[in-house]
Parts: sequence; C-alpha cells; structure tokens
Amino acid sequence: MNVAIVHDYIKEYGGAERVLETLHEIFPDAPIYTSVFLPAFLGPHRKRFEKMKIHTSFFQYIPFNHKLLSPFRLVAALAFYLFDFSKYDVVIVSQTGAYFPNSIRKKNARLICYTHTPPRYLYGYKTAREIPNNFFFKGLMLFVFHFLRMIDFASSKNVDVFVANSDEVKARIDKFYRREAEVIYPPVEIKKILGSGKKEIYFLAGGRLARAKGIDVIVDAFIQNGKPLKIFGRGFAGFEGELKAKARNSRAKIEFVGEVNDDKKLLLMKGARAYIFASYDEDFGITPVEAMGQGTPVIAYRSGGVRETVIDGKTGIFYDKNNAEALNPAIKKFEKLKITPQSCVEQAQKFEKRKFIASIRNIVEGAK
Repeated sequence: MNVAIVHDYIKEYGGAERVLETLHEIFPDAPIYTSVFLPAFLGPHRKRFEKMKIHTSFFQYIPFNHKLLSPFRLVAALAFYLFDFSKYDVVIVSQTGAYFPNSIRKKNARLICYTHTPPRYLYGYKTAREIPNNFFFKGLMLFVFHFLRMIDFASSKNVDVFVANSDEVKARIDKFYRREAEVIYPPVEIKKILGSGKKEIYFLAGGRLARAKGIDVIVDAFIQNGKPLKIFGRGFAGFEGELKAKARNSRAKIEFVGEVNDDKKLLLMKGARAYIFASYDEDFGITPVEAMGQGTPVIAYRSGGVRETVIDGKTGIFYDKNNAEALNPAIKKFEKLKITPQSCVEQAQKFEKRKFIASIRNIVEGAK
C-alpha cells in the first residue's frame, strides 16, 4: 500500500509537527508533501526531519518565503492542488489550520484528514496575529475570509475520513464542515527523566510564545504575585519582545530559557511546582499532558481540549476567566491542594504515543 503524508508547512516544531513525526514513524517510506520547508527556523528540532523525504510546492522558491506564510493563504489551495498523488493508495493529511491541504487531487486514493483544527483565523478563534484595528483593513479581511471559508468548505468535501485530535475539534468539524469525525488523541511520550523528582520553587509555562497561548496573561499574573516563573519556547519577535520587556521592567522573577530540546523541556517540567496553561480555545494541548507525565500538576484556563486531559482537583486546577486576576487566586487555591505525582502520571498515560499509533494503523488499514 502506497501512503503519502501532507502537512501545511514546516517552519516550527509544536504539537502538529509531533504528530507529523509520528505519522512518518508509522509509515517510514511515505514521502511528505508540504507547501514550504524552512529547516533554518527549527532550532534544536531540525534533525528530526533529516531522514524524511520532503516534497515542497512553488512556495519554496519564492524569495523571503519565511515572511510570507500569512499572505500565502490566498493561494495555498493551488499549491496543494498542483501536487500529483496518482500513485498513492492512501493520503494522510495533517491539517494544522494554517492552509487548505485537503484541496489535493487525490485521484483514486483514500484521503484521511487528521485535523488539529479547522483554520482558527476563519472561524473566530484567537490566533497568533491580531487583525489591525483599521476600518478599511477589517472590511477587506471580511471579504477575504468569506472567500477562504468557501475554499475551506469545498476542500473538506474531498476528505473520505475525518479524524479529530480531541472532542473539541470534533465539534468544530461538525459545525463548520458538517461531517462526522473519529477522535484520536495526539501522541504523547511519557519518558522517565533522570532527576531527584523533588519539586523546586518555580512554576513553568511555555511552548509557542503566541498571543493565542495566553503567555501574556501568565506574565501579568507573575508580575503581580512575585513568584518564580520559567518560560520555555520562542515565538514571533514582536510579541516575545513585549513579554521580555514587560518582565524586565517589572523586576519580576521571570526567566525566559528559550527554545529547548525534549529532554530539557521534560526536566523543567519534572522540577516545576505546576505547569501553567493559559491558551484560548486550545485544540488539544500536548504540553499539559507532558507535564502530568512528569508528575507535575497543571493550572489551566478552562477552555478547549485541556478540559479533556486535566482532572480538576486531582491532576490540576482550572480557572474561568483568562486574566491575571483569575489566575492568581487559582494559584493560591492550588497551593493548598494535595495532588500526587502518581495521579498526574496515571492520567497522562491515557494519551500515550502507542495508543495513537495503534489507532492510526486501524484507520489506514480500513482505508484499503
């Protein structure tokens, strides 16, 4: 059975790229088709992609392509349509919500779409970039987004089997595409990291430093409470710079440790008192599960897929308004709870990588 894998674009390493990596692990001979591959921006994760056979679109040859990922959305459907999939039996699309990879010419292949989310920017969910508060620009975007929603819906009809990464996204697929989807949670590796296992005084946050992840809410809270906070990961230079300047000017006990490899990230999680997660309408949220896998509780904004992974009062605690004024009381409440590392690990094990692999194999075998 000839299998191909499709992914929106490869420039950063997050939950969607972890899924892509695992799909390639399941089907090591499957080539990967993507709009653009920018390894220079992958930092410590660059080596993960060295053994993959990656095919790129004409976006790859456009000067300054790394700065044009957002404008590329206007012609993204064409970029994927021009690929030739005539020799494949099954095409697995990893839909991150950036472009329209389901617009491929699948020929006789079965198209299985693993959906991280329908495009957030088209359906009213918070994104990394904010639309400028300009009447003319907003009017233009309303017209453009209507056109792109039509393309997105038309592309969804090309899919034979939808797979959602959470019940949250399953509901979005039903709402925006009017299609049923099976839920297969993303792969999470529960690794044993060497260390004392003793919790230190700091709290931890991190991942992709983007507005939709609510990192600014966390920074504001820790400026107010004065507690030690470490933040890993990187993001857009402007927003990341804002966060660092805000923390620096306040003399808060906030340390930005930069982008780290998996072992360093898990070691940070293992030592933290709690992992703080403030993402808006998160599709699934792998990092809270990774933190629980190291025996670390999660303090999370009650929104999106994290409601499916964290057990309130047993493996963490939720707060209901995404601002510092709601987060800080939740931190105080957490400090009075007795949450055991074992409870966290047991919950994380429900999302182990092996379960993802077995479920994906079943889906693909059924597509023969």
